[in-house]
Amino acid sequence: MSTRREAVKQALNEASGFRSAQDLYADLRAEGSKIGLTTVYRALQAMSDSGEVDVLRTDEGEAVYRACVTDAHHHHLVCRTCGRAVEVEGPTVEKWAESVGAQHGFTDVTHTVEVFGTCADCSARGRA
Repeated sequence: MSTRREAVKQALNEASGFRSAQDLYADLRAEGSKIGLTTVYRALQAMSDSGEVDVLRTDEGEAVYRACVTDAHHHHLVCRTCGRAVEVEGPTVEKWAESVGAQHGFTDVTHTVEVFGTCADCSARGRA
């Protein structure tokens, strides 16, 4: 793994929650790194391809990243207000995706599922 990729991975490990490539770039530059934004994107793509990072799309369509907590396939429940994310399993989703693929003659079906809502803490603050 390259030194620059390691720097991006370290920045993700130190971050709380999901971060955009631009956020990580700004963090690294603030720490004195000479890394370029394109390098940050490349490192994140490589880590995404290898399963080292979780990637999700925000409501605005922006890709955000965080270091994987688990190696197992999982989905995310994400708070729209604070960005808190919980990794969840979805056996029903797994069966559904496989079934829909098979019904249409597809093999090697993969999927990505993110569920957005408001966490209990943000809901309570909203009612206060």
